Amino acid sequence: MGKRFLEAGKIVGTHGLKGEVRAQSWCDSNEVLAGFGSLYLDGEGRQKLKVVSARVHKNSVIFKFSGIDYIDEAEKLKGRVLFIDRKDLALPEGTYFIQDLIGLEVLDADTGKVYGTLADVSPTGANDVYHVKGGDGRVYLLPAVREMVVSVEIDAGCMKVRPVKGIFEDED
Repeated sequence: MGKRFLEAGKIVGTHGLKGEVRAQSWCDSNEVLAGFGSLYLDGEGRQKLKVVSARVHKNSVIFKFSGIDYIDEAEKLKGRVLFIDRKDLALPEGTYFIQDLIGLEVLDADTGKVYGTLADVSPTGANDVYHVKGGDGRVYLLPAVREMVVSVEIDAGCMKVRPVKGIFEDED
């Protein structure tokens, strides 16, 4: 298992005069971030913020935190990263936190050949795309679909794939 506290968004401004803040969500949706009862201002869980209210507004989430009642208090939070406790969110089977995927070694499921390391994930709408950085420094794009991703083994530090011809090598 990876880090307990995961980056989930960033406070980008204030909203009104009563201590509310606007946050940019780094979750799958704004609704996911708005659903937490507590957020944290550090990756260790020491600076807990109790959520009094949260609502989606345009492309951000408006939060009211306990003890933050005036705009000058809210202003001090601007630019701070918000963390969630992974224990507060149960993921459906077969889904993972992106932060747990980054750094996994990507192997061929049949031969064991090492293609590289998972360096980034891009959401595209239909499916995510994995950016696999090869030993030569090149970045290969692998669609995150069941037909190609055979298994994800977070504890073993690897992902086994069965890519179509041409993804990791020039097609003949």
